[in-house]
Amino acid sequence: MELKALPTDIVLSESKTVLGHLKMDRSLYPGTYIDIDGHTYQILVRRHQYQLKLGRYHLHKAIVHVKKTVVPEERSLLNGTWVIGDTTCTYNARSELMRCAVNPIGPCQGCIHYSSIPSHSATKAQPSQGR
Repeated sequence: MELKALPTDIVLSESKTVLGHLKMDRSLYPGTYIDIDGHTYQILVRRHQYQLKLGRYHLHKAIVHVKKTVVPEERSLLNGTWVIGDTTCTYNARSELMRCAVNPIGPCQGCIHYSSIPSHSATKAQPSQGR
């Protein structure tokens, strides 16, 4: 079964401005980074719109809400998921969207709130090799 490119509206979250209309051939999940017109955006929310045709609903288009950002240098691959920040810290959110509860905008290096995870429950993360 061949997948068709899905019409996708890119909306800037703060101002609700539509940045563009694209046909995406891949799924865009929250936390994913995309480049549009030389600027980098991070996807915050993905929504779908359906259309009724012949008594059935069909996926009509996707809408992704984004924020302008830069790709963080403190990225690690943890259990198959990209996370930002120092994954050896107790306060790390282990998320693509937020670094930690104490210092969400970072950086982790030199943070006064750093508290290492006890060694018996620490998980090994692989540092990012670029984008």
